[in-house]
Parts: sequence; structure tokens; C-alpha cells
Amino acid sequence: MDLYADIMIDISHSKLDQTFQYRIPTELAATLEPGDVVELPFGNGNRLAKGYVLRISGELSCPPEKLKTILRRVNEMGNTESKLISLALWMRDYYGSTTLQALHTVLPFRNTVPEKKKKRVVLAVAPERVREELEQFRKKHQTARVRLLEALLDEPALPQEAVTGTLRITRPVLRYLEEKGLIRCESEQIYRTPAILRELRQESEEEGNIQTSVTGFSLSQEQQMVVDAVRESTPGRFAEFLIHGVTGSGKTAVYIELIADTLRHHRQAILLIPEISLTYQNVVRFYHAFGDRISILHSRLTQAERYDQFERAKMGDIDVMIGPRSALFTPFEHLGLIIIDEEHELSYKSESVPRYDAREVARKRAALEGAILVLGSATPSMESYYAAAQGMSRLLSMRSRPTGGRLAEVTVVDMRRELRDGNSSILSRALSEKLRTTLERGQQSMLFLNRRGYAGFVLCRSCGHVMKCPHCDVSLSLHDGGRLVCHYCGYEQPAIKKCPVCGSPFIGGFRAGTQQIEAVVADAFPKARILRMDADTTRGKDGHAEILRSFGRHEADILVGTQMIVKGHDFPGVALVGALAADMSLNVSDFRAAERTYQLLVQAAGRAGRGEIPGEMVIQTYHPDHYAITCSAAQTYESFYEREIDYRRLSGYPPAGSLMTVHCSAEDEEKLSQAATYLARFARQVAAKYQADVMGPSREPVAKIKDVYRMAIYVRHKEAGALTAVKNYMEQYIEMNSGFHDIFITFER
Repeated sequence: MDLYADIMIDISHSKLDQTFQYRIPTELAATLEPGDVVELPFGNGNRLAKGYVLRISGELSCPPEKLKTILRRVNEMGNTESKLISLALWMRDYYGSTTLQALHTVLPFRNTVPEKKKKRVVLAVAPERVREELEQFRKKHQTARVRLLEALLDEPALPQEAVTGTLRITRPVLRYLEEKGLIRCESEQIYRTPAILRELRQESEEEGNIQTSVTGFSLSQEQQMVVDAVRESTPGRFAEFLIHGVTGSGKTAVYIELIADTLRHHRQAILLIPEISLTYQNVVRFYHAFGDRISILHSRLTQAERYDQFERAKMGDIDVMIGPRSALFTPFEHLGLIIIDEEHELSYKSESVPRYDAREVARKRAALEGAILVLGSATPSMESYYAAAQGMSRLLSMRSRPTGGRLAEVTVVDMRRELRDGNSSILSRALSEKLRTTLERGQQSMLFLNRRGYAGFVLCRSCGHVMKCPHCDVSLSLHDGGRLVCHYCGYEQPAIKKCPVCGSPFIGGFRAGTQQIEAVVADAFPKARILRMDADTTRGKDGHAEILRSFGRHEADILVGTQMIVKGHDFPGVALVGALAADMSLNVSDFRAAERTYQLLVQAAGRAGRGEIPGEMVIQTYHPDHYAITCSAAQTYESFYEREIDYRRLSGYPPAGSLMTVHCSAEDEEKLSQAATYLARFARQVAAKYQADVMGPSREPVAKIKDVYRMAIYVRHKEAGALTAVKNYMEQYIEMNSGFHDIFITFER
């Protein structure tokens, strides 16, 4: 029976986002599989193109006279890529994208990255034979051949650059001697290794400790119980766990043991971390455990370095990959474990098409591979904790620190009272005093400026009142032109000059910057050594690592930064953490504002007192009675979850319901507004069949970036499947109407 393949052509153009059917030649019929890369004729001129086999069947879906035949398989991609292609197709359908966009996200493409090879010229025969040939070459005055063979008698293998450079041997000479069987030209692919791995290997070699071991630590009873619970999973079957461990509870040690157990069963592991700033400390710990069997990925690697790490994984040279969400697509052949550390982090959601959530995609990949998925956090996302509460995953708790250290003592400062008492500084009196005491003791402090909410909510500094949307219960954002805007329903009202609650004139957009904080601290404590860590100071390739190393060596007394400084770092010398402007995330125009605030504050508190030094934290806020503040001060996740899930159930927001955001952008503001209005109108017609809610269109929190205007439409329903159906209809509507061709539209779940 004839077989046919549905092929996706590797051409980055939305009009070619479709499959083309090809006849499978007899010689490939028994071996060709989905996921294979093939070469084939394409187009009217029958030019050669590369394509991906998506499906094989015996059904002909196009006229026989138009059918062309696959020429050859480009390479044996194997079962790993087949599963990755299945994952890409699921992402396309769930998140909305072209097939090519999904494939380019999932598969490691070489593009223009050249292979780096080490070439050498090797003597291929015994020295006696060479000496015989040398006599003949000398008689004929063939000096280049003589020069090369004499050099190879002294050194049987020479780098090719030395042969063609120092010895001045030409290609024809090499070709002649190779054809005569006297020499052999060899090449070996050299993988470009990330700098941090080169440094760690060099340090290990200098210390004479190249061999590493995972048995250099012992687990506490609580850690061992978590490891044993995961080990009980049936090998080769998908299982999901959520580790809720307080800050400093030793989740990393658990991860190392779980990975070691996976490797003992001859399977591979992926560890996802949320930020590039976490890479250095994680890599050091895991390198000491697994040596050269690990590799890393992050956004600051070159394209060549990134591609080579995927190649190493495919070739079986490594067993563990550490990195942000892109590491999830490492082409391991026998994937057994996926760990997502700090799973609550926003950076696990992609902002490029497809706008995927790495946690959902990890769940799908683990199911395809029969692997274990482990999510870990001191402050789990509402979605993950809700799933555990519903029995969709197993909750494992770690409530103590193995070192015996206590959680930081938290002081909440009411900034309204500070203003009434005459202190208008961004540093409260309590925080200033604790900073002074910490400096006198020779201990370190971290000052965390909560920059989330930069769109500019409007706050009264006298009473703490925040201007909110009367329809959506989220804060209004201050826009140019003096307008207060809701980014969910589009409600607008003029800006105000006096607080409607207390009449105070101290009301307006709340903004601050790390440079301002650094200057204030330097003025208050002129002898203190201060480091600043934000987007400006970490622009260099190794900017994060250099600042963290310097602070870790106690070369600074105070580290000032944005949220990147309070995520997962372990500095035993830190005794004090100050959270400045906690309300900036509490009042951002997002239904997750309280969740984000709680997570940030608890994570910040976890940086203090991780060693023998007791830890303290100061939270500066205009809303000391808000449950996100009181629960973070008490560091009681369960109390916060119960309050927050009630709010989500009442409003129908995730995880109690499902929400899809349709992002629209264009350079022409008027055309964007018109297109978004038509799209929202159509969405309402479709959503009515599923009893789904459609909100918007409204301006995005950042309504314009680089002269591109941005709007959003929100679709809400209790079932995720209904949102997928609405998305599919919207995609068809967009494709059918030429008015959307200049509008960039993406879907986010």
C-alpha cells in the first residue's frame, strides 16, 4: 500500500502555515516516522526545501497528479523529536500560533550557526613505510611532502592549522598523501561551552577534584520524606508533585537527590529556574554534584552556545540541563524528571508567540515522556496549590530549615503614620535604625524596591486610598492626558487632585527608582559600601553573576535592587531585608496583585537569617491591614490562600475559572482601535454560545511601546475548553478578514 506524509515546509511565512502531502518512496516506507526531517521538491520550480514529517497515513488528500515524492531523509531525528513535534502541535492548538512558530519554539534550529570543529592531520601508516616513501620524495625534490612526513614522524598527529600555516602545506599535497594512504585528515566537533562551566571545571582541576559525588550531604528527616514520596512513583508513568517548602527548607538538596535517583535509572533530568540571576549559584551546587554531566541555558548565551548545548543533550554527552523556560525543550532521549524551581515566577510565561506557560507545557511534556514533574516553591502559585487541593497533583510540605534557623522576624511599618509624623523619606525610621544597627555589627542588608506596578497607580499618601475601577476591583492607572484607565474593561475617568476619602492633596502616581534609593542610602550612611542590582547594572553578559559574587564575598554592606535580588539567593551574611513600597505590586492593575505581593514579600523575607545570624525584615506599606501584607508578615501561606481563593471564586478568575487574553498591537492607533472593537464584538457573539464573558477592548497597562499601540480583549469562562473553542473561531475570523493583516494578534492563557 502506498504511504503519504503530511509535511510542514520550513519557510517562515504565515501563508505557508499548512501541511503539504507527499508520496513516501519505497525505500523510506518502512523507516520514516513523524518528526523526521526530509528534503523534497517544493513550488513550481521544484526547488529543494526542508520539511518536517507531521503525520503518515495511507489516505490520499490531494489530486494524484499534483503529488510529489520525498527525495530523502536529511537525518535520523528519532523518537525524541517526534515527541517534541507532538508537543509543538499541542502548543499551537492550545495557545494559538502558526505551526512554524510552535516548531521553532520547541525544536533546536541551527539556522546560520556554523559547527566548530577541531581538525588534525594524522599519520596513517607505520614509520617504516613513511621512511620508504620519504626516500622517493627526496629524490624527486618534492619538498612539501617531505616536510610534512618528517614532521609527522616527530609528532604523529598535528593540528591542521599548524600544517597549513607553519609548515605551509597546500590542499593538493594533503589530498595526494591522503589518497596514497599515508595520512588521514580527521575532524572532531567541538562544543562551545558556557563560560561558567569552563570556570568551574578549571577550578575543579586546580583543586584536583574533577570527580564529583552526590553523596556529600545528608538529608534531614523532612527532606528524606519528600524524596521517598517521589520515589514511590511508578517508573515510566507520569506523576506530578508540588513541594511547598518554606524559604531555606533545603529544596535544592531534595532536587539534587531526585536528579541523582533519575540518573541511577539511566534517565535524564531538566531543572527549570526562573531568572538568569539564579544561574550562578544553582550551577555551582549542581556542578559539584554532577560534574560535566550538566549544562546550562540562559538568554545571554550566544546562539552557537545554545545550539551546542542541545546537540550535547541529543548526543548523550550530558544528563542534566539547567535553565529558564527554553531548557524545557532539551532533546533528551530518556527524559525522566522535570523540576520547576520557584514555580510561581512570572518569567515562566513566554511573551513571544506562542505565549506559553512553561508549567503547563512541562506537564504536557512529562505526560508524553512518562516522566515525573516536580514543582517547588515557598509561595506556590494559586493554580498549582489549587491543583493539589483538587487532587490533580500531590502536595508535599517542608516546614522547617535543616540548619535549625528561624524565619525572619517581620516588622510592618505604616507609611501613612510616617508622613503624619513628619518623615517624608522613602526610608522609615524603623528601617533606618535597623540598617544602622546591622552596619555596626558588620552584617549585610538587602533593600528591595518593589517595581511591579510601574504603570502608575494613584495613591493617597495620607490615608492610603487607591483609585480603583468600580466594575473590576483593580486599580486605575494614570495615563498621559490626565486620565485614569482600567486595563480590563476600559473604564476611564479624569485624574483627581484631592483624595476622595480624606481630602488630602498628597495623591498621585507613585513612582521610585533604585538609583534614587541608592542615593538616599549613601547620604544616610556615607561609610556603607553599596551595590545596586537592576536592569541598568546587569546589562553585561555576566552582570548578574559579578554582582552576586561580589556581595557573596562581603565586598558590600548593602545590596539595593529590584525583585531580582530576592529570588532564591542564599547569602548567610544577610541579617536585614527592607521591602520598600510594597504597595506598588499590591495596587497594580491585575487580579493577581495580592498574590504577587504576598509572593514577593515572603521571598524577600526568606533572604534574611539563612545562616547563623537571626534575620529581620521591614515591610513599608500604606495598607498594613491588607491580608496580603498581614499574611506575608506572618509567613502563613495557607491563610493567604484561603482568603485569595474566595476572591477568585467570586470573580471567576483563575484558578477557579479560566481566562484568555487576546493581545492586539499596531502602529496605527485608530486602525488598532477599530480592529480590536470588531474582534471583541465577534468574540461576544461566539462566547454567547458557551456562556463566556468578554471584556474590552481596553488599553494594555503599557499602552504604547516603541511607537506601537497595544490593546487587549479578555475572555473568561469556568472551563478552559470553552476558551479554546472561542480562540479557534477568533483565529478563523482574523484569517478571513483582510482588515486584520496589519494588526499583530496573540493569545495568552
